[in-house]
Amino acid sequence: MAHAMGMSRTAISRIRRAFGLQPHRQETLKLSTDPTFVDKVRDIVGLYLDPPR
Repeated sequence: MAHAMGMSRTAISRIRRAFGLQPHRQETLKLSTDPTFVDKVRDIVGLYLDPPR
């Protein structure tokens, strides 16, 4: 990123720290362990795609 922006690595580090940015952390999606989860998702998506009148 520093090279692409034409800045030093230290400057990028200071900016990240000043704004509390932590690009090395990434949020993950946790799926339900409910055995009927897939069926429930299909029902909900079906309602969005073809809502009742």
